[in-house]
Amino acid sequence: MKTVIQKNGGLLLTGLFLLFVWPVCAQQGAWPVIKKETKPWTRWWWIGSAVNEKNLASSLEVLHQAGFGGVEIAPIYGAMGYESQYVSFLSPRWTDLLRYTVAAAGERQMGVDLTTGTGWPFGGPQVTKAYAASKIIMQHYHLSAGKSLSQPIRVNDVKQEGAALQALTAYNGNQVVLLMDKVDKEGRLRWSPASGEWELYALFDGRTLQQVKRAAPGGEGYTLDHLSAEGLRVYLHRFDTAFKHRAPGVRSFYNDSYEVYNADWTPAFLMAFKHKRGYDLSKYLRELASNDSTDLVARVKSDYRETMSELLLENFTRPWTQWAHGYKSLSKNQAHGSPANLLDLYAAVDIPECETYGSTYFPIPGLRRDSADIRNVDPDPVMLKFASSAGHVEGHPLISSETFTWLTEHFKTSLSQCKPEVEQAFLSGVNHVFYHGNTFSPPEVPWPGWLFYAAVNFVPTNSFWPHLPGLNEYITRVQSVLQSGVPDNELLVYWPVYDTWYRAKGHDMPLMVHSIDEWLHPTAFYKQVKELQRTGYSLDFISDRQLARADVRNGKDSGRVQLSAYKVIVIPKTRLMPVATMQQLIRLATEGATVVMEALPEDVPGLGDLGKRRKALKALLVSLSFKPAADGLTVAQRGKGRLILAGDVQATLWKVGLEGEKLASKGLKFIRRKEKNTTWYYLVNHTPQKIDEYLPLNKAEGEVMLLDPQTGNTGIALRKEEGGRTVVKLQLLPGEAMIVHTGKGVQAGAMADWKYLDSPEVPLTLSGSWQLTFTKGWPFMPVTRQLDKLMPWTALGDTAANAYCGSGVYSTTFTLLEKKAGEYVLDIGDVHESAHVWVNGQDAGILWAIPFRARIGQYLKAGSNEIRIEVANLMANRIRYMDQHQVPWRRYHEINFVNINYTPFNAAGWPVQVSGLTGPVTITRYE
Repeated sequence: MKTVIQKNGGLLLTGLFLLFVWPVCAQQGAWPVIKKETKPWTRWWWIGSAVNEKNLASSLEVLHQAGFGGVEIAPIYGAMGYESQYVSFLSPRWTDLLRYTVAAAGERQMGVDLTTGTGWPFGGPQVTKAYAASKIIMQHYHLSAGKSLSQPIRVNDVKQEGAALQALTAYNGNQVVLLMDKVDKEGRLRWSPASGEWELYALFDGRTLQQVKRAAPGGEGYTLDHLSAEGLRVYLHRFDTAFKHRAPGVRSFYNDSYEVYNADWTPAFLMAFKHKRGYDLSKYLRELASNDSTDLVARVKSDYRETMSELLLENFTRPWTQWAHGYKSLSKNQAHGSPANLLDLYAAVDIPECETYGSTYFPIPGLRRDSADIRNVDPDPVMLKFASSAGHVEGHPLISSETFTWLTEHFKTSLSQCKPEVEQAFLSGVNHVFYHGNTFSPPEVPWPGWLFYAAVNFVPTNSFWPHLPGLNEYITRVQSVLQSGVPDNELLVYWPVYDTWYRAKGHDMPLMVHSIDEWLHPTAFYKQVKELQRTGYSLDFISDRQLARADVRNGKDSGRVQLSAYKVIVIPKTRLMPVATMQQLIRLATEGATVVMEALPEDVPGLGDLGKRRKALKALLVSLSFKPAADGLTVAQRGKGRLILAGDVQATLWKVGLEGEKLASKGLKFIRRKEKNTTWYYLVNHTPQKIDEYLPLNKAEGEVMLLDPQTGNTGIALRKEEGGRTVVKLQLLPGEAMIVHTGKGVQAGAMADWKYLDSPEVPLTLSGSWQLTFTKGWPFMPVTRQLDKLMPWTALGDTAANAYCGSGVYSTTFTLLEKKAGEYVLDIGDVHESAHVWVNGQDAGILWAIPFRARIGQYLKAGSNEIRIEVANLMANRIRYMDQHQVPWRRYHEINFVNINYTPFNAAGWPVQVSGLTGPVTITRYE
C-alpha cells in the first residue's frame, strides 16, 4: 500500500527542531584534523593470550574498518579447551606477538597500549613474598607489674608465619615505652614493668596474600607492594628482560584502577613516616589500632595516610612513568581506588584515566533504563573530574576514560544508551575514550565468541556491530574538538584532602568510586563544586602539592603549574589546611591572583609540631586583615591581587565580574576549549525539553559556526546582539549535542548558513503496509512477512523471531505528488534498538541514538519513493534461547562468566526483549 500526499497537504511534526545539514564535502576544513587519538580506542582482552599473527591481523582490520583508532592489550585468563593455544605472558613468543601487533596496527594507522601486567593489579611470578602487598598486623597484650610475657611475640596467624615484628610499644595511661630493643631473636620480651597495668601493642609486617585477579597464563602470582621502590624495580625487571631493553613500540603502558585490597603497609613505612612527618609512629601504635573518634587518633591516622600517599606517588607512580619513558612510551594511570591524593597521582602520569562504572539516569524521553539490568552505581561527573583536572592543571593534552564498564546487563546494551554516558565523560573533561571493551576471539569459536564478564561487548558478533560506526564517528568528531587547543575553565577549586584524611576509623583510605558516598558526597567541597557547575561555571580541581608549584605568571619553567588561564582560585569551606598552602595562596594573591575563600581554615592537619604550626597559621590569618570594600566584599588586598572572604561564592564571583554561562539555566551542559583566538563549545541537551531559542555564550564574538557531531555537517549560525552580548540561535532536541566554534579567528570562508528547521507542516505518517525481511541473523531466519501495520518482530507470535538476533529490514513506498523546497525530516519513532536508513536506494545514515531522526530531503523525489529501514536488535534473545536449550557458550577459567550482580550468568528466565520497529514512522517538511 502507498501513502499519497496531496499537493496542498502540509507536513507537520510538532516539536521537531533538527538542524539542517549540508553534504560533508562542503564542510571539510571546519572540523579539526582526524588522528588515531581522536577516534575511540578499545580495551582488547587477550583470552589466555591465545593469539596468532593471522588472527591478530584480521581482528585489527575489523576494528580499523569499524572506526577504532587503537587497542589496549589486556591479557587475562583463558578459555577452556584452548589450553594448547595459550601463549605464556612475556615469553619470547608472547613478546614477538606483541611486536607484530604493534606493526600490524601501525600499518592501519592504529595505536597500541599495553597494561604492565596481566589482569589486575600489578603482580606476577616475579613478586616474591618479600615484595608482595603488605598489611599491618597488630597484636595486643596485657602485662601487670612484676610480670613477664610467657609466650614469644610472634604473629598468631599461621598464614602469616614469619611476619617480621617491626614495633612493640607499652602504654600505661600517658606513659609510653618503646620495647623493640627488649625483644630477642626468638621473640622473647626481656622486660617487666615495675608498677601499674600495661597494654602492649605489637606491629608486624604482614602480607595480604592477594593474587593477581584474572591473571593470564604466565602472569599468576602475588600482587605487588605498590609502596616499595625496590619491589617496583624487581617487578619491572621481568619486562626489561623480556623486551631485551628494546622498546616494544607501544604508545603507552597503562595501570588499571587500584584494587590492592587491605594493603596498608610496607616494610619501610616506619622509617619513611619518621622522615616525612618528623616523629616516630611507633609511639602511637595504640592510636593507629584505635577507632575511637578522638582528635589524636584522627591526626595520627591523617599523617599515616599522607605518608602512604607520598610513598605511592614517589615509589610507584613516578618511577613507573620514568620507566615507560625509557621505552619511548607514555604512562596512563587510573588513580581511583588508591589510598592517596588522587590529584597528585593523576598529575604524575602522561595520560590520567578515569572510569565510567554503572549507569546514569538521564531524563531523555524514550531512553531505556531497566532497573533489573543495571548496577546500583551511578557514575558521578565530579569523580571523573579528578583525572581531567589533574591533567588540565599539568598541561597534559589527553584525558582518557575506561568507558561503559557494566553499563547494563550483558547483551542488553544499546548504542542509544551509550551516547549520554560517553557525553557525560566528555563534559567532565575526557577527550580520549576507551571502550570496555572488545575481546579477541578466533574465528573458529562459535557465536558469541569469547567475551569478558564485566563489559559491554563491542565485538563483531554483537548484532549492533553494523551500526557501531555511527557511535564511533560521533565520538571521533567530538574528540577532534576536545583535543584541540587547551581547556577553557575559569575557576580552580582547591580540594581539601586533609579534611578527608582526618578520620579515626580504619587505617588506609582507598578513595574508591564505590565509596564516594563516604569520602566525597558529604563534603563542602563537593557541594560547592555542584553549585558552581549548576550556575554555569567551568572549573578544575587543584591539590596542595600542585598549588605549591603554581605560578600566575606565564613562564616557561616546566616544573611550575601555570595558573594564568584561570580567573579565580576558589577555596571551599576547609577545616584543615597546611601552613605552606595558606602561605602559597597569599603569595599567589600578591602576584596577581584572586582567591575567593568560603571560610578561613580552622586548624592545621596532622600531629607533628602541632603547636608551632597552629601558631603559624593563626599568625597568617591575622595578618590578612580582611576589610569591607566598596563593592560589598570582604577583602584582604595583597600586591597585585586579593583574597576575598565570601560566604556566598557565586554572588562574589558575579561581583568580581565573572559570570557563569547562562545556557546552564536551560539545563544545557557544556565544556569549552580555547584554540588561538577562537573558542570551542561542546553543548549537550540531556533534559526532557527541546531547546529552540537565542542563548548567550560568554565567549561568543566574531563569526559563530555550528558543527553537528551526529552528522558532521556545519554552517554559520544566526546571531545578534542583546544587552551588549552576542546571543546565538540554538535548536537541540532532548538527547542531541552541538558544537559551536566562535571567535575572531574563525574562518567561515564560503561556508553556507546553518539552515534551521522552522515552520513545520503537517506530518505524514507512513501507516500503510510494510514488508519485513530478515537478514544477517541467527539462530533461525524468520520468514519474510507483509505487515498491515508496523510492529516489532517479537510481536509476530513467531518462536523463530523471538529467538532471532540480527537485522530485520522494514520497507515500504509512498508518493510525493510534488517535491517542494525546504527540508524533509524522517522520524522513525520507537526503535529496538538502532537503524540504518535508505531512501530511494541512497544511504540516509545510521540512526543509532535518540532522537532517531534524519534529514532526507535530498533523497526524495516527486512521485513514488521507497524507504528501507534496517533495524538491529540486541543479543539478548539469542542468548536466552541458548540458555533455555542448554547450548554451551561460556567456559572460562577463573571467574568464568557472571551477571551484573556477580552471580552465575543464566538468561533462560529472561523475558523476550522487544525487537524491531514500533514507530510511528513520519516525514515532516520544514520551510
